[in-house]
Amino acid sequence: MTRLRGRLIVLQVMVIAMIVVLVVRLWQVQVVQGSRFVTVATETRTREVRVPALRGAILDSSGRPLVRNRTTLVVSVDRGRLERMPDGGDAVLRRLSGVLKVPLPKLKMEIRACGPGVSRPCWPGSPYTPIPVATNVNPRAALQILERQEDFPGVTADIQAMRDYPNGRDAAQLLGYLQPVTQSELEKREGLKANYSGVDLTGRDGLERTYDAALRGTAGLRAVQVDRMGKVITVDQQSDPVPGDVLVTSIDAKVQRIVEKSLDQAMQEIPNSDGAAGVVLDVKTGRVIAMASRPNYDPRVWTGGITEKDYRRLLSDKSGKPLVSRAIAGEYAPGSTFKISSASAMIADGEPLHGTYQCPGAYTVEGRSYPNAGGMSLGAISLHEALVKSCDTVFYKSGYEEWLRDGGKTPKSKVKEPMPNMAKAYGFGRRTGIDLPGESPGRIPTRAWKRDLYNSTRAEMCRRAKIGYPEMKNESRAAFAKRLANENCLEGMIFHAYEAVNLSIGQGDVLVTPLQLARAYAALVGDGNVRSPRLGWALMRPDGTLHKEIPVPVEYHLPVSDETRTYIRKALSEVPSDGTAAGAFRGFPLNVVKIGGKTGTAEVYGKEDTSWFASFAPADNPRLVTVVMVAQGGFGASTAAPAVRRIWEGIFGLGKGDNGKPVQPALPDGKPVTRLPAISRDGTQ
Repeated sequence: MTRLRGRLIVLQVMVIAMIVVLVVRLWQVQVVQGSRFVTVATETRTREVRVPALRGAILDSSGRPLVRNRTTLVVSVDRGRLERMPDGGDAVLRRLSGVLKVPLPKLKMEIRACGPGVSRPCWPGSPYTPIPVATNVNPRAALQILERQEDFPGVTADIQAMRDYPNGRDAAQLLGYLQPVTQSELEKREGLKANYSGVDLTGRDGLERTYDAALRGTAGLRAVQVDRMGKVITVDQQSDPVPGDVLVTSIDAKVQRIVEKSLDQAMQEIPNSDGAAGVVLDVKTGRVIAMASRPNYDPRVWTGGITEKDYRRLLSDKSGKPLVSRAIAGEYAPGSTFKISSASAMIADGEPLHGTYQCPGAYTVEGRSYPNAGGMSLGAISLHEALVKSCDTVFYKSGYEEWLRDGGKTPKSKVKEPMPNMAKAYGFGRRTGIDLPGESPGRIPTRAWKRDLYNSTRAEMCRRAKIGYPEMKNESRAAFAKRLANENCLEGMIFHAYEAVNLSIGQGDVLVTPLQLARAYAALVGDGNVRSPRLGWALMRPDGTLHKEIPVPVEYHLPVSDETRTYIRKALSEVPSDGTAAGAFRGFPLNVVKIGGKTGTAEVYGKEDTSWFASFAPADNPRLVTVVMVAQGGFGASTAAPAVRRIWEGIFGLGKGDNGKPVQPALPDGKPVTRLPAISRDGTQ
């Protein structure tokens, strides 16, 4: 009996202890931590859903769509919800695979997070947002998913807007592409979560990137009450999304198509060419009317997620890296098109504008002979004729003598460097500031540049001077590279005479982009102002009203007199009729539309020459500048000049189409559109 009573006492004590613990815990939960748990409970019942805004369209100068939106049925998967399931969501994905007719392994790849060593397809966006796994879904399949949510938890099907490119590949590098916002971007950029819906895409290149904030609009917000199954009970708060602005560009879609076709023909005629670019600028405003690059690609590969095969192709050397725009990022020696800068430097340095210059077949500098193109000898000529006939030896002499006046190999403490400094004044050797990402600066070699290069490469050059280049398979190239390394090791800090000579005709270490050259010619034949080109013209609100016009900055005025600029322009006006481009323009009605321009042929070690033609029209009162570059295209007169001719024929309607009938002019009077288009509420003209 005593033992039983003891056990009962122990049991009572245990029960009382448990009751005390329970009471204490209830007190902690309800009193001490009550407010926190109330908040947590409220958050559990409240869901914030951000509604993506309709992204603004991108239009040409007349209101024609370059990029627009189209609606499509999209099926998305909440990866986080699937991962919380006992089987990791395998059963759901297997059922989804059957409905969508998409292999299960592919679905699993679609929802993987992208990262080092992960091949595409994968999800580069935030892991906390629905992941699109199928676009252009059959309505019947979407309805099946929506009606049987118990079989497809974490899977949604809804209508979303996707980018559409009505002109196909045209202007692909200019327009850019979209990709999901990554989680790291959301975390790093303050306020970004408030602007993105979580399923939004962000501009990764081109105009889509530059004007992303304006095009994106503002996401809407829905705060809803849900039960434990995630079913919506009521809507607490709702704000509608605000569509993004419409971007009106200065691009003329018709001129763009002409440039694209001309580059295609040039590439077909020169099978060995590995790249080309064309630029058309408005001389008066500095706006870009057309700009194209080869190779290019179809921007639709990004829509709905890019495959591993397509992604690798866009980045591969074998395909020519089509993501890169040769127009703004390709750096090439400009050849004789550069002589507008050299001629300007000669006159600014005191040489006579109306003087007489000798044009021998070759010019000797420090025992080395530098031949004229084709070895031609014209005797005593004017600077006008030197430009028309492209006499190299006139510029060799001036470049060498300027180098000597600066002290030659032992430079003065303060050098003038007329030709390099004039080149910089024309805008070479630095970015134009165009409203596109990824622009290259080019290069103008100077004494300071050479010294800096030596300091940064001396150790490697001296090492190579000893061991050579055993990895090179071509013995002659390896021997040449070793000799060059030895020279750079011993006297790499010296700016040599040959470098000054090469610079005078736009070769050697001189590198420019096609856009830089077009801008330089626009400044020369226009009002003398160097402008920072723009593609964006205006941002229009979704209701069609003007939000903001995008100005073209004037950076400065060329340090070249009006007399000199007029003289050079008149000389270049004879190049298509009596100069180096006469063959390319034979039969062109120069009496109807007079074209001015300059050919350029730049030597490239181990490759074919780079072909250039820079031009303007009408020659007497220029309104447009057109530049074409064809890498490994040979002579400027044989490849680039004919390509430019085709562009002018299309702009003015002077050529014939494939059917033999006259083509309709893209710009009947040769003038770009000067008034913004009227935009309707649906973003079209």
